[in-house]
Amino acid sequence: MKTKLRRVVVKIGSSLLTNNGRGLDRTAIYEWARQISILHAKGIEVVLVSSGAVAEGVVRMNLPERPKKLEALQACASIGQMGLIETWWQALIQKGVQSSQVLLTHDDLTNRSRYLNISQTIAQLLDWGVVPVINENDTISFDEIKFGDNDSLGAMAAAMVHADFYIILTDQDGVFTDNPRNNPNATLISQERAMADYLFEVAGDGGKWGSGGMLTKIRAARLAAMGQCQTVIANGKVDDVIIRLAAGERIGTRLTTDSKDKLIARKQWLAAHIRMAGTLIVDDGAKTAITTNHKSLLPIGVVEVHGVFDDGDVVEIVDKNKTRIAVGQVGFSSTDAKKIVQKKSTEIPKILHGVDEKSVMVHRDDMAIL
Repeated sequence: MKTKLRRVVVKIGSSLLTNNGRGLDRTAIYEWARQISILHAKGIEVVLVSSGAVAEGVVRMNLPERPKKLEALQACASIGQMGLIETWWQALIQKGVQSSQVLLTHDDLTNRSRYLNISQTIAQLLDWGVVPVINENDTISFDEIKFGDNDSLGAMAAAMVHADFYIILTDQDGVFTDNPRNNPNATLISQERAMADYLFEVAGDGGKWGSGGMLTKIRAARLAAMGQCQTVIANGKVDDVIIRLAAGERIGTRLTTDSKDKLIARKQWLAAHIRMAGTLIVDDGAKTAITTNHKSLLPIGVVEVHGVFDDGDVVEIVDKNKTRIAVGQVGFSSTDAKKIVQKKSTEIPKILHGVDEKSVMVHRDDMAIL
């Protein structure tokens, strides 16, 4: 890294943390804690995203494999999270670093008020010199509110805390031109743009104990790019890997981004939202302006507003047949949006009594066409 790091997000996967399903690898965890403490001593703030709760629960219950039923997975997460957070706390406090537990669902980061509350809480923790240990709240998560993998959770955390660097530690050396487990001639991709489409073609599937894979890591790098945060995917077993990566050493695969990539990643992030805060029904003219002419959505083209939301929340945009055509971050609260439907931009200040000078319901840069 050419510039001094201020804040780093480190994500460690289940296959590493649980030694391929054989319970928490406490020796490895204490070693990563040592490396994190060294960054901490240098004034670099660290946010840790740790998988492993479900896998640890599986081991504690002596189950032969990761359950497939939701209730069994949630029970394993509840059991395993106890050991996971206790181990991280002990490993970090031994090095003089205080830590905290933060459990999140997708719903927490797509709801604006919750997002802001979580962001403020983590900012306070970092200001106090605490290392937040983030994990998905698998005990209560179900399909509609799940991230599905901690790679994406880590990327969204990196965007939320405005991290400079997102480190994904895995049991592979990085992204290869082919699956190195099957092809001995596969070569490591040392650096590439996060938005390079061919990366999806060479990404592999997830392992037995985790829910991710190289594919989810590529997707996560694209999400991180939304916040101008570059990502590195590296082998967590490499000596001093966290310290060396933070110092700028070339290990694993570094996925870079630029200003153009940031806009692309932002639109992908919007499109990836599972739950919408509300719905905007638009007329045919607005539909054409959005989908064909790539214009912003103006209030005059909105026919109806449904749901309760704040400005900045993610909403769906549908046509008169209720077919979803786009999603985006809305520029007005639902209360104000309902007041200005089918109104000209020049009328808005008077209708809203001059409290808001905005005239765009959803800006094209804050919109993903579906």
